[in-house]
Amino acid sequence: MSEEIFDFGFTAVDETELTSYQQAVGKVERTTAEAENLQKKCDNLYNAIIPLLNNLKKNPEKDYILWPKRLDKVEAFESHLQNIYKA
Repeated sequence: MSEEIFDFGFTAVDETELTSYQQAVGKVERTTAEAENLQKKCDNLYNAIIPLLNNLKKNPEKDYILWPKRLDKVEAFESHLQNIYKA
């Protein structure tokens, strides 16, 4: 049997060390939340753009694309992208 002293896994720190640790943990949490938010925005932008590109790639043998009410649809898509970007 080992004669090692069991220390319960904690270490005593002074107030300065505790404050520094708490600030570092807070910064990590804020940075993680910001990164998750940015990843969500990127995913939403990607998911909005891919259907447009897929539709534009349909029937490549045809020289022209029939796009009725193009201006209305492009403006709606632009608004959709702006909403994702600003969220």
